[in-house]
Amino acid sequence: MNRINQKLQEGKKLLSIYFTAGYPNLDDTAKIIQDLEKSGVDLIEIGLPFSDPLADGPTIQDSSTQALKNGMTTEVLFNQLKDIRQSVNIPLIIMGYFNPMLQYGVEDFCKKCQEIGIDGLIIPDLPVDVYHEDYQSTFEKYGLINVFLITPQTSDERIRYIDSVSNGFIYMVSSASTTGAKSGFGDEQTQYFERIDNLNLKNPQIVGFGISNNDTFTQATKYAKGAIIGSAFVKHVTNEGIETIDSFVKNILD
Repeated sequence: MNRINQKLQEGKKLLSIYFTAGYPNLDDTAKIIQDLEKSGVDLIEIGLPFSDPLADGPTIQDSSTQALKNGMTTEVLFNQLKDIRQSVNIPLIIMGYFNPMLQYGVEDFCKKCQEIGIDGLIIPDLPVDVYHEDYQSTFEKYGLINVFLITPQTSDERIRYIDSVSNGFIYMVSSASTTGAKSGFGDEQTQYFERIDNLNLKNPQIVGFGISNNDTFTQATKYAKGAIIGSAFVKHVTNEGIETIDSFVKNILD
């Protein structure tokens, strides 16, 4: 069974952390992953930086720009992760845009992911219809779960279609915006969380965008299986360095 599915079966609310590979320094990737697991994180999203990150706010955009300047590429990332399964057991997901995967070759990319122990992919600009028709068989051949995003604007009909094509979790974007930390969720977001909860989807949902502290983590996971923190973690690493990962995670979970 895929590690993501195993993790989703655990009777607890899950914390997923996103970070940009190759940031703050090119060679920080493996250490950040190892420290996040030791700190009690449940899943890790490894951001593959891209020059035109459509869904990302300023914090993650800036980290991607710096990572690219540092020399991060798809090949460099795969090399950094080639031995990661000797030290890390939790699910690892690569989050990135479709262009670098297309350039690398979709089948070659998926094969490499399987070889190094990647469990899934999040590709915000790969439409579910295109995935279903052209790439699903390739992803499944290499044991990869593809995670789709839904937003408050996504119709119930499309959400049900995404649910039917998915076999892991659904990434529930908290609001119609780019990534970035927020102080809390209002009535509009709560109604959206309730609406999705009432659809009784077969795949659990994990909420992302706008989660930055224990309050927003608790609010988001009231209706969902887990929550994803990206910008707030990248900001923390920028300001405090990678030696204080444990204290960041403790503040979210305690």
